[in-house]
Amino acid sequence: MERSIQIAFGDAVRDARVNHGYSQEELADLCGMHRTYISDIERGLRNVSLENIEKISAALDTPLSVLFEQIETENA
Repeated sequence: MERSIQIAFGDAVRDARVNHGYSQEELADLCGMHRTYISDIERGLRNVSLENIEKISAALDTPLSVLFEQIETENA
């Protein structure tokens, strides 16, 4: 069964954040966002704008394609 893209994206962000050893607060600071916003993204509660996806990708030093590839793989 296909999961919501918001949940799948949140999982991809969480995985990348944990792999980098960042807390939600550290990632939020790097992105210029609030910690609760990062938490909402990771729980699939936010429909994230492309601009914020780009900020998250840059903060995680992870290409956008890697984040979206995980979504496609998990939803296949």
